[in-house]
Amino acid sequence: MDAHPSTGSQARLAGSARASYHRTRDRVRAVPSRGLTHVATYRRRVAASTERVWENVRDWEHLPFLHAASFRSIALEEESAAGWRARVGLHPSNEIVLELAIDAREPKYVSRTLAGPGAGSEIWTTVTAASPTATDVEVAFWLPDVAAERADALGAAYVRLYERLWDEDEAMMVRRAAELAARTERAARKRLCLGTLADLRAQLPHCFAWSGRGWRLVDLDGVLHIHAAHCPHWLGPLDAAPIEAGAVTCPWHGWRFDVRTGRALDGRAARLATPPTLEIDGDGGVWVMP
Repeated sequence: MDAHPSTGSQARLAGSARASYHRTRDRVRAVPSRGLTHVATYRRRVAASTERVWENVRDWEHLPFLHAASFRSIALEEESAAGWRARVGLHPSNEIVLELAIDAREPKYVSRTLAGPGAGSEIWTTVTAASPTATDVEVAFWLPDVAAERADALGAAYVRLYERLWDEDEAMMVRRAAELAARTERAARKRLCLGTLADLRAQLPHCFAWSGRGWRLVDLDGVLHIHAAHCPHWLGPLDAAPIEAGAVTCPWHGWRFDVRTGRALDGRAARLATPPTLEIDGDGGVWVMP
């Protein structure tokens, strides 16, 4: 979830970036590196547990999907319990090497730009439980080569950016927590009438709940199909995801599935939940059958 406005700093060599990661991944420095300027601190309370927040911190895969306005691509280089390092594409065509290192001794982590625009910047985030369902985060921005007259403007730009990024992350975490809680409740598998065929075709796609889960009824080339309204990965929402060439894409992590078969289209060993059977009676009523 980490990004930065461009500061104009020179990129480091990729080899140096890798060396830096190996030196720091097993032991995170408790303070920012020397020579950096603190330009701003952003604080907020997030309506999600620390479990969801740390899950989000470790999740590099969502950056170009959930935060599509800030990131255009990501390619993982290394990942461990101590964090991750990846090559991250920025708009319109820049690329950075981003390292995220977790401090095992304190509830904090740092994201460092190792190469590319803004190389040398460090963003330190402290995570503190406020309640079982709320977390306080404090994000401090430390930049290299900052002229005194530019510090306030750069700090304000970082705060605006991170307010939006945390807004997007919070929405995902809140929905994921709600979906996980709902999965603990079992519902009876009963036949359900969705309406008449004529009425349904006029309002497709049609979302509905059945057996404790969400589903979506869609028309593909004149044939009605039901697909799960949640991605099997993180329960990401598919109820409003567009269908292109018979495939639905999760907006959180970009996982793609064939709507007709439920199979993943990117080689993953994953598939959508098996949908209920659809039947049309003699009066044109459309029924979901267990």
